[in-house]
Amino acid sequence: MTIDAQHSQARGRLGRRDFLRRAAALGLSASAVGAFLAACGGASPATTTAPSAAPSAAPSGAAASTGASAAPTSVLGGGAAATATTAPAASAAPAGGGTATRAATSAVATATRATTAVAATVPNVVTSKSGFKGTLQYWVLNYQPNGANQTGKLMDAATAAFTKANPDIKIETTGYTGDQAGFTKISQAVQGGGSVDIFRLPSDILPQLVRDNLIAPIDEFLTPEDKADIYPNMLTAVSVGGKAYSWPLWVPPVGMYINLDIFKERGVEPPKAGWTYDQFIAAAKQLTFTRANGDKVYGYSGVIDPGIVNTWPFIIGDGALPLSADNKQYTWNTPQAVSGLKKLVDLAQTGAHKVAPPDFGSQATADMLTSFQDRKVLAMYSEPSGASSGYRANKVNFDVVPMPIGASGKPITAGGIGLISVTAIKDRAKLTAAMDLGRYLTSAQVNVDVPGFYLAPGARKSVKVADPIDKFTPLVENCYITPIIAEWPQIRTILHPYIQNAVFGRTTPEAAFSEPAREINAILAARP
Repeated sequence: MTIDAQHSQARGRLGRRDFLRRAAALGLSASAVGAFLAACGGASPATTTAPSAAPSAAPSGAAASTGASAAPTSVLGGGAAATATTAPAASAAPAGGGTATRAATSAVATATRATTAVAATVPNVVTSKSGFKGTLQYWVLNYQPNGANQTGKLMDAATAAFTKANPDIKIETTGYTGDQAGFTKISQAVQGGGSVDIFRLPSDILPQLVRDNLIAPIDEFLTPEDKADIYPNMLTAVSVGGKAYSWPLWVPPVGMYINLDIFKERGVEPPKAGWTYDQFIAAAKQLTFTRANGDKVYGYSGVIDPGIVNTWPFIIGDGALPLSADNKQYTWNTPQAVSGLKKLVDLAQTGAHKVAPPDFGSQATADMLTSFQDRKVLAMYSEPSGASSGYRANKVNFDVVPMPIGASGKPITAGGIGLISVTAIKDRAKLTAAMDLGRYLTSAQVNVDVPGFYLAPGARKSVKVADPIDKFTPLVENCYITPIIAEWPQIRTILHPYIQNAVFGRTTPEAAFSEPAREINAILAARP
């Protein structure tokens, strides 16, 4: 699923109200929760439109009011998100929220220092040489105008910087909600033509729009600097038929969150990059124990839910991906895939290692947050970058390390991707201007103009993000992006119950990955 739809699913099966109720019980600040939901692309109020901010608005000042940088949240899947798949940090704290205010102010200062330090070294791509004079229609997932939410603040500041540098180009920004109604709205708007020039989109809908010739490829607009800067696996992820159809924005890769207080309590050395699955198991066993007060502490857990790939690094760590490189064949019916799934299954309470809680496989994201931060009965869990800013604001003693290395011997994780696409505009000057805006909104320069703009590690090597999001940056180049094909949502929905039933002990890893092969291959064979 896409980074944005993924983020909608980051809340697991909880409804919005239930999620907010649990978050409140957890002690999360209202701003942190709002950031999480905004990044997730959760349903927001009615779709709204706003003209670009006045060119006189100073981007730096606007940025200062946006609050701490934040990252897209937890879920990742392949299409709809990660992606990502989408958690700005605290904005203005409510009265009495001194701790949240200080945390937000500190995070802004950190982001500002980080971006200022690289300002002199990144290429300034804000100026368009298109010669276009007119208005660009820009649609953004979860955008609310006039600073009504974090996405609105950040995007208004960014478009203000672009229009200040290009006074002949105006930008009208329209928001759409992160639910099926919102996705349908943006799809129909693009298909209708004329009302959308450039847009943030869930990657699930990209293939169909490309198939209908509604999206312009970016290849001829990619400069040598772009090609050297964007991670190669990100360009590959947005390519259909050998052409790239989106400007990759950001990536929330799955990392391992570790509760340092529990590690200290048990005298366990915190892991480092390059640790193996066997080392992970050894640590998880030491971190699974019962306290004197009767609290049962578990070494590891992770969300297993449709569209969420938080536990997938264990499966793909032995070297097998779900589909072939050309997305024409199902490839999890192999010994490598089965051994990877067995590693995940063996974590269960009923499995060989017994380091996961009894409800492993059915836990929701909010349960992880509670167990990790509040109750402190979960030593490790895997999730993308979204939760990290909230933990930092709440002064949780944690760290993030790469996922343990499996039998392949190579570091790998999974994630979603945020995209910005340009429609198939016939006016050459307008098309070029929209491409220039897409480049700018995915560049390191926008993060200089609007500190905290990046809600997850960038898809470019030049993008520098602040702590704690920077802990995920090293994971980007080894991040597997789930297939951006129209059939992927259907395929992942088929796979999920098999994975879950294997974890529950209702089927074997071998059967879980062999039984769906015929159905999935039939779906792939029917692709255009």
